[in-house]
Parts: sequence; structure tokens; C-alpha cells
Amino acid sequence: MTTTRQELGNPAVAGTAPRDYKSVTVPAGAPSVLTRMLALEDFEEEARRYLPRPIFGYISGGAETNAALRGNRDVWDEIAFVPKTLVDVSSRSLKTTLFGHTYEAPFGLAPMGGTAMAAYQGDVVLARSAAAANLPMITSGASLTPLEKVREAGSTSWFQAYLPGDDETITKMCERCAKGGFDTIVLTVDVPVLANRENNVRSGFYTPLRPSLRLAWDGILRPRWLFGMFFKTLMLHGMPHFENMGPRVPLLSMSAERGRGPRDQLSWKHVALMRRIWKGKLVLKGVLDKNDARVAREHGVDGIMVSNHGGRQLDGAAAPLRVLPGIAEQAKDMTVILDSGIRRGTDVLKALALGANFVFVGRPFLDAAAIAGDAGVHHAIALLKEEIHRDMALVGITSLAQMKPELLMPARGADFLPRRGA
Repeated sequence: MTTTRQELGNPAVAGTAPRDYKSVTVPAGAPSVLTRMLALEDFEEEARRYLPRPIFGYISGGAETNAALRGNRDVWDEIAFVPKTLVDVSSRSLKTTLFGHTYEAPFGLAPMGGTAMAAYQGDVVLARSAAAANLPMITSGASLTPLEKVREAGSTSWFQAYLPGDDETITKMCERCAKGGFDTIVLTVDVPVLANRENNVRSGFYTPLRPSLRLAWDGILRPRWLFGMFFKTLMLHGMPHFENMGPRVPLLSMSAERGRGPRDQLSWKHVALMRRIWKGKLVLKGVLDKNDARVAREHGVDGIMVSNHGGRQLDGAAAPLRVLPGIAEQAKDMTVILDSGIRRGTDVLKALALGANFVFVGRPFLDAAAIAGDAGVHHAIALLKEEIHRDMALVGITSLAQMKPELLMPARGADFLPRRGA
């Protein structure tokens, strides 16, 4: 017995879906909570109820006033579609080729630090689910799972590196990734210093987590997380550690500090070093300046990820979509990827129309993994694929390559009015 999104929205007409209605089903035996998840945004509220306050705040929050975080979502509403009609759209395809690999859809799972403190074996779950769906997943350098174990779980995994401006550290990381079987490194370039995340302080979140009565109480208030994630992890795998960035540090400690190295010294000469020693694909994540895209191209970088770190670094940083067209123009033959703020199939199509070759989505997939493991991630992936598939038909295209700027217009303003005297 399965439940479709149409049945949930209108039980009276269950079983009468039109032949061309593409529904997402929740398999028998999957957590019942998934029947209430109709879109990616739905996972956040359920995660709020499941996760302890400090951990949910860390995942969901941005920097300072959350202006960048809000801007990442607001920008999509400024763009409207101008659909084509009377087009045969019966043979639509979501398949997308990226760095020589053909994926099932034009989106992947973005890197997120601390995944395994929100979801049981979270890094492995995301990697395994992405590989099963034939989508890329980027392992975070701030993850709690050794990068080798993540790559073993998911053959479509890339690795996101947080690196200091130190040749020896960079060389060792490239060698470790190559030995671990990775073919793509994503160098994060927008974190020269740690952001001012006031929300973390207010919610009691630190890395490593500091044992306290407040933290214990937050865990007690979320018994499903406490027993289904934290105690289960301790019993079966021991204390999680930050494994892929600096010295190995436990998740829970009274005094340990994470070593990050001199990231404020990272510069273009280190990108040049990586390009010389790394034989796989090299992507720079966190680029918002079109001139940086040009310099990256001149350094032989394979791809640019247009991103403001999900609004988690510089508050007030431009929403990636606003600078995407200029970066795409400078990128020329480089691959252009966008992340930060994507939640809907319509968002994906707008990004593709404005110059992105691919997009990555983060928080909703982590929320899905937390509340329902593999089944949750599979369901979230299916929901976004369904939306893109349907939206393509409504826009009037059969391939993603047909998504052009001509299909968009400003959603606000009165530029459409005829000029007087014209």
C-alpha cells in the first residue's frame, strides 16, 4: 500500500490521477512521517521537532542577521516564467552530463559539516542515497566520517576541502583524496576566517560540543534523536570525531579545539599548486565575483560553484543567482554550478536558464536524513525530481538545454507597459 501526494492533497479523488500525473509514492514500510512531506521545505519543520535545539540551530541558521540567508530565497520570487504552449512535451528528460558523467537529474547533494551529529551515519546515508539515485554528493571537509568511508559508501561522492595556505597540508590532502578514490575536489574559498554565527551562541552550539546541563536537557527533550542517533552511534561506532580537517578531534569534549590552520593565507598560488598536483577535477566553491571566475579559468580550474555558503559566512553577501549570469559569461568552457537557497524545481530551472550547468541543494537533504534515514533522502530526491519533470512540461521544454533566458522575465516592476509616444 502506498500513499501518493495527490491522495494526500485530495483524499476524495484517490486513485483517479490523470494518466500524465507523475506522483511520488512512499513505499510500504517507510517511516509514516514521509507521507506528510510534500516538498523540500516540509522537512525543516519536522527536523525542528526531532533535533536538539543547538544542532537544529546550527543546521538551519545563517550569519549575524540572516540577511544573506533570506536573500537566497527571496531572489527566486523576483523572476517569472513566460511558458511556451502547444509544445509536445511528452518525452521530457532530466539527465545531465557533468564532468563526463551522466546523472539522472541536474542537482546534487551539497556539502554540510556535522551531518553525522544530526542523522545516524549521516554522511554515509547521504553518499549511499545519492549513489543509488545516480546523483553527485559532496562530502564536507567538516564531516564526522573519514572521507575514505564516505567514498566507499557512495561512488558518486566528491570531496569538499577546507584548506589553509600551506603547501604541505594541501599536498597531503590531495594525496589522501586520490588514494581514497575521489575524482573531484571542491576547494572552498569563502572561509578565510570563521563567520559571526550569533545564532550558534544563542542556541548553545559549539564545535566540539561542550558537555553541560543545558546540552543534556536539550537531548532529553528530543528522545528520538537521543536514542535513535546519539546513543546508537556511541554503542555501535564510538564517539564521532572530526576526521578530515586538521587534527582528529572528538565531537564532545570539555577542552579540545579544532585546528583549522591559516586559511586567511590561502590564495591563487595555492590554487595553482593544486592544479599541478591534483589530476582529477578541481572546483572552486564560494565564488561571487565574475573576475574571480575569469582568474579561475586562467588557472585551469574545471568548475566554479557560485555560492555564498548558504548565507552562513558573510551576512549581506549577494544571492548567487544575482551574479550567476556575469559569472557564466566569464566562465566560458568551465562548468558553472550554483548552490544556496534552492528548494523548488522552478528554482532549478531558473538557475539553468541564467547560466548554471548544475545545482546543489543542502539543508533539506540533511533534514530528510535526520528524520528518516535513507528513506527520507530517497523521498526528498524524488520530490525534487518530480517537480522539475512537471515544471519542464508547464514551461514548454523537453530537455534542460532548452531552458533559456528568453523563458524568463522580471516578476516585479512595470517595464512591460508601453512607453508614451512610442
